[in-house]
Amino acid sequence: MRLILRILLSAVAVIILANVLPNVSVDGFMTAVIVAIVLSLLNLLVKPILVILTLPVTVITFGLFLLIINAIIILLADKLIDGFAVGNIWWALIFSLLLSFLQSIFFTLLKDDKS
Repeated sequence: MRLILRILLSAVAVIILANVLPNVSVDGFMTAVIVAIVLSLLNLLVKPILVILTLPVTVITFGLFLLIINAIIILLADKLIDGFAVGNIWWALIFSLLLSFLQSIFFTLLKDDKS
């Protein structure tokens, strides 16, 4: 149940960011849910491989290259999902940062609810 709630909160965050950012668009709530699921799967399966392959660059940039990896994951989700579009890598980077920020707020509220 907690996983479903986290996915729904991520979908709400995607909808909010699609309405705020000009070069990010989502067709509807179901598309946002699919985006949340696909991003979760990509972060689970693809991101560790990218982190290992780019470890030297990540070390040299003191971990800042992980932001680019997150943007690449967003762009990959853009290519996989028809109703989701991100303008370019810079908008994907901004979307990634704001999505992480919103998710941390939402998940903190979720954690406070259980206490």
